[in-house]
Amino acid sequence: MTTTISTRRGGRPDEQPAPAPRTTAIVLILVLGAIMTTFDMTVVNVAINRLSQDFDAPLATVQWVATGYSLALGAMIPATAWATGRFGGTRLYLAAIGLFTAGSILAGAAWNIESLIVFRVLQGLGGGMIMPVGMTILLRAAPPDRLGRMMSMFGLAILVGPLTGPVLGGWLVDEVSWRWMFFINLPIGAVVIALAARLFPRDAAETRRPLDVPGLLMLSPGLATLIYGVTTGGERHDFGSAGVIVPIVAGTVLIVAFVARAMTARHPLIDLALFRDRSFASATATLVLFAAGYFGSMILLPLYYQVVRGESATMAGLLGITGALASGTAMQVGGRLVDKFTPGKVVLTGITIAAAGFALFTGALAADTPYWVLMAALAVIGAGGGTTMMPTMTAATRGLSHDQAPAASTTVNLINTMSGAVGTAVVSVLLTNAMAGRVSGQATHLSDEARSSVAPALADAFQHTYAWALALIVLALIPALFLPRRPAKA
Repeated sequence: MTTTISTRRGGRPDEQPAPAPRTTAIVLILVLGAIMTTFDMTVVNVAINRLSQDFDAPLATVQWVATGYSLALGAMIPATAWATGRFGGTRLYLAAIGLFTAGSILAGAAWNIESLIVFRVLQGLGGGMIMPVGMTILLRAAPPDRLGRMMSMFGLAILVGPLTGPVLGGWLVDEVSWRWMFFINLPIGAVVIALAARLFPRDAAETRRPLDVPGLLMLSPGLATLIYGVTTGGERHDFGSAGVIVPIVAGTVLIVAFVARAMTARHPLIDLALFRDRSFASATATLVLFAAGYFGSMILLPLYYQVVRGESATMAGLLGITGALASGTAMQVGGRLVDKFTPGKVVLTGITIAAAGFALFTGALAADTPYWVLMAALAVIGAGGGTTMMPTMTAATRGLSHDQAPAASTTVNLINTMSGAVGTAVVSVLLTNAMAGRVSGQATHLSDEARSSVAPALADAFQHTYAWALALIVLALIPALFLPRRPAKA
């Protein structure tokens, strides 16, 4: 059989991407696998109180069920570019899904809070590889003229997972058992492994680079320590204590040291030379600001419905479903648009729509705002997010060579994860400070009568916090202006 050869920007000749029908099947499998990880990043939040009751453990300890997962997730991402070259994308993806599924089964069978935390870390070690390795497989399989729509399909898990997780998680906790939040991954993981082993391309021989051990020992602990400090600050609603400042400073120092080393190392863990490319640098800068504002604000919506309006966790999740539907729909449209038009035009349009949605939502937010008004504004926000996130990632990765794909996907996913974590923590602190300045006492544990008396002040606190998220979204317009807005010359 004859092999057709093509050349991509900045690299050697590569094998022609898989035919369209098979590429679509590969993307759908990747979406199914990615949904498990994005779902598990949010689903535990609705079960914190139930876990505290069942295991008779303090909330500070139970919170490590979520924090431990996030730390493991962030720590594993940096090594995936090297591991992809060492073991092959398909083999590494199958191993990651297997590890995540095994961790899910063990987490569902946990006998005490300590074992649950350990098994959640195991989940995170597998989950940290799934998204970047999956994106690498997609970049290598998708034809350049269809990359936008393929990336948009893949991105369904990134935007829809965090919004639907609280809905399904709330129902499982209320009606079935918290253990099924983890057991549900078993059939999904089994299907993904079976289909991936059958349909994914076989791993070809690759140039193996030595592992940058010093870089790994700087970046992975640095990220884990920084995430710990930021997350702890968000949980305590205080960034002034030594328990928060020390890990943040230590993590930052380690990351800066890694950057200094990566600029001179012969085989760095992450290739910083990618940032010399204008499209990649502009897209990642846009992603930092937009992801921090967009994903950081997601913590606000369920809290508003529960704290201000007195709704249950399940209902709070359901009331946010319009945003998920709008983002998923807009993502598919945006993916097709970015294949036809330049990324700069599509991303600028998406950010503008998202900013308009945030402005509408923030301006309308009050203690008695009709739900249909808020849901309509959420739909606009979701439409903007769906038209921004994956086109931005497409702009960062389009045209990269076969060898550049692992480093690019690792960097993009690392930035997305870190920006979301930092944004969530900062938004949490801003909300707490805003509520403390308007309401005395613990505002999250109020009777219905007490809530009605302070609801306007609480709503004002949420409105104030949403304004900060809106500011980040608007700031994302600045780096987006440097994305290509004219077709590249042949």
